[in-house]
Parts: sequence; structure tokens; C-alpha cells
Amino acid sequence: MARSAVQLSDVHKSFARTHVIDGVSLSVDPGEFVVFVGPSGCGKSTLLRLIAGLETPDSGRIVIGERDVTDVHPAERGIAMVFQSYALYPHMSVAENMGFGLRIRGLAKDEITRRVNEAADILQLGKLLERKPKALSGGQRQRVAIGRAIVREPEVFLFDEPLSNLDAALRGQMRIELARLHVQIGATMVYVTHDQVEAMTLASKIVVLNGGRVEQVGAPLELYRKPANRFVAGFLGAPRMNFLPARTLGGSAGAVEVDLGTTRIVVPREGAEVSAGAATLGVRPEDFTIAVAGEGLISGEVTLVERLGGEALAYVRSDASPDEAIVVKLAGDTPVARHETVHLGVRPAACHLFDAADRAVGAPS
Repeated sequence: MARSAVQLSDVHKSFARTHVIDGVSLSVDPGEFVVFVGPSGCGKSTLLRLIAGLETPDSGRIVIGERDVTDVHPAERGIAMVFQSYALYPHMSVAENMGFGLRIRGLAKDEITRRVNEAADILQLGKLLERKPKALSGGQRQRVAIGRAIVREPEVFLFDEPLSNLDAALRGQMRIELARLHVQIGATMVYVTHDQVEAMTLASKIVVLNGGRVEQVGAPLELYRKPANRFVAGFLGAPRMNFLPARTLGGSAGAVEVDLGTTRIVVPREGAEVSAGAATLGVRPEDFTIAVAGEGLISGEVTLVERLGGEALAYVRSDASPDEAIVVKLAGDTPVARHETVHLGVRPAACHLFDAADRAVGAPS
């Protein structure tokens, strides 16, 4: 199967007076699984539709492979798109649904059968080819929709929130199947989701969008461990990162002293030389520990404990975070209870630091 790169150069798109895509430049390498992620209204689906040719950019350039496709009709771009809706013909069998587009294009019957059977083998649909959509589960219908894309043998696959109509268990199963599919066929895939778990588990590269702009691009763990700003830090991770208002007291030689009001902490930072000023200390829920009295970084009252089996989430009210509870991720059998006072410790090297403009200060060690 052909694999092509995708290149976007300074792409802009507005609807009426609303600027939806604001100067996006982006490269997708051949064979990559790239996920666009961000909150509702950030422009991720519009960006996908621009690549597909379902929308036309106001300015900028879109290249697939070696071809400038900015003004090329969608059918001639070498792409296949899988939507949130399965959009299957109810009166057609699975095989007929998968091969319908090829039949419209005038391919020979033997060639259509070959492609449909190959796609069915990949997606484990071989025993279902004669069934109608009403006899399929939601996950099976989505696999048929993906099979319809595979038989086209496109240069690039585009997915627009394809799992959002499935229940939680099926979403988990389909994530595994999509990851396996990418490994098996090695195609270039661009995938849109609002679900950061899907982004983290599927992507070889994540593009975080906000307000039509690209906030950060990188491998999932790179973005998780070294977010460029507070937005990326808060968006990736479940539960999200805790943000504690603070002041930097200056620092150099790879260390920054941070005042949290009731206590201070020295945070190691590569290449950081920081002057005094307003800042935010970020700590992920799993980086907190329960400490003995007098040895923790901050103290507070537990207002709620969510027991989730192998782990527990404790919500702690503290003066260090007056606007919202601190969320702490603990082992499931940790003996902590509502209304209990706890003392929280943290490894300084696990802390994130953001300046008054919400940009990351240096990089975690």
C-alpha cells in the first residue's frame, strides 16, 4: 500500500468572521500515525477536512506526496476518509458496502472481490461478508467503514472521531484494532479526536490544537513529560495536572526556587535562568506521595476518595490551591479517608514550572 507524506504550509481558514485555522504549518511523514487533539472548537476537524478537500483554505498550501492538492477535487487526492457516522447502506451486505465505491469507479469484479477479501482478512470480517448492517454490532459496523476505506488503497487515511459513537468497552477494543491495523498495513494515518487517551495510545505523533493554532507537536510521552505550556500540560493526562499558584524567587545553574506561600521548593531546571515573578507550579496526580507530618510539601483535608480498584483518587482541599482541589493518584489500597488531613510530598524533579505567560520554564530534569 502506498504511503505518502502530508505537508501543510501557513494554512488559514475562516467561516464568516470566525478565524478557524490560523496559520497552521505541519508535516506528516510517510507511514506516521498523527493525531490531532484539542478541545471542541479548536479547529481539528476543519483541518482534517482541508486535507481531504472537503473545505478549501483561504490561503496556504497543502501537499500530499509530491503533489500540490490545495485546489484538487477530493476524489483525486489519493485519500480515504472514515467518519464518526458509519454511513453504511442498510440494503447492502458487508461485501457490497465495502466494494461499492470501487464498483462506481468501474473496477473489474475480480479486482473488487480481491480487495474486499484482503480488507476483510485484515479486519477479521471474513465470516460477516454476507450480513447486512442491521445484523452487526457497533464495532463491526465501524470496521466495515474502515474496510471501505482500505479497499481504495489510498495514499493517506483520514479519521474524523471514528470511535465517538461507541461505548467505553468498544472504544477500548477498537483502539487496539486501529493500532494493530496501522502496524499491519503501515499506512499514513491522520486521526482527529477530543479524547486525549486515544491520542496518547494511538499516535506516533500528536498535534495539540487550540483556537486554530498548533500549541505543540511531538511524540506522546514527549508532550506528556515536557509540555511547552500550561495548556498542553493541562490537556494531556487524566486526571489533569494540578496547578498551584506560586512565585519564583530567582535561580540559575539549573535550579529555581519557588515560593508556594506556605512553603518553598527548589525545582531543578535544565538551562533555566529565572528572575523573580508570578508563576505556576504543575504537579501530575501520580507524582504526589503521602508524607508524614512535617515532611510534606503541602497539607490539606481530603474531601473525596474515588476507589477505582487498582488505584484511588484523593481530592484534597489546601491553601496551596485555593481555587480547586488537588487530585492525588494513589495505590488502590492506600488507607486514606474523607475528612482526613494528609501531608503531600513530591519529587522536585517531577514538578513542572510555568511563567506568568503560561510558558514552560526550562525543562524537567
